[in-house]
Amino acid sequence: MAVFTEISDDDRNSIAAAYGMTSLSSVIGIADGDRETTYLFRTAVGEFIVTLFENGAEPLDLERAFATMETLNNSGIPCPKPTRTIDGDATFRAAGRLVAVVSFVSGSSTNDPTPGKCKSLGRLMARIHMTLQGGKKRSLKELPAGPLHGALIPSNVFFLGEDVSGVINFRLRHDDVLVSEIADVLVSWASRPTGELDEQKARAVLAGYESVRLLTKAETAALPAFVLSSAARRYASEKDKICLFDVAVRAFESAEFSAVARQTEPRRA
Repeated sequence: MAVFTEISDDDRNSIAAAYGMTSLSSVIGIADGDRETTYLFRTAVGEFIVTLFENGAEPLDLERAFATMETLNNSGIPCPKPTRTIDGDATFRAAGRLVAVVSFVSGSSTNDPTPGKCKSLGRLMARIHMTLQGGKKRSLKELPAGPLHGALIPSNVFFLGEDVSGVINFRLRHDDVLVSEIADVLVSWASRPTGELDEQKARAVLAGYESVRLLTKAETAALPAFVLSSAARRYASEKDKICLFDVAVRAFESAEFSAVARQTEPRRA
């Protein structure tokens, strides 16, 4: 169920003052969340997304998300620029809620991505992984692990044309093997209703990813199993679980075929 917290004029003014926003021209509510309320603040110095968290948000979690976005922004990766209070804090309190503010990101999400959008997303995912790795050395005999975005679902990725214009929502950022997020993206962006992966979209995601970072042989071999796991988690949330096993197996088999095909293709050194 969607939630929406109304803010008073005093709340608006206190938020604007806390973040040094001058000449607040308009405040527009965006009713699209079930755990937070979002407003667009238009000011003389730009547009900002102001989020009031209804539950489950902790200042330390948001501080970590801010630190991640600051690292990515400094590397030129399109994501909101965190806006700290004039005291340097990541959060503020207004209307009895925890508040966080980031810059506005242009573009729109999609529920029917083209292969071009999938390739752009794959490239962005690899850039995020490489940037957050920070030059860490990895053994090629193991599955590389490190920080992940954690929620690269269609509603969190915006596009202008075929290119990613911004990725949002870093609250679920965590550490895991990198191939787990690649599998989640394949299932979220390239799955057909029957469960198997759309080969053209799946190949586009992987081509975009490997234009930045090549998968290791261990990752290529493990990818179908991670796709199986991701598909099982996704379809387990559906009300009708009768076909859960079938769709998960279809996802696994289509990913396995793709992995085998890719292993026979020439690869850069």
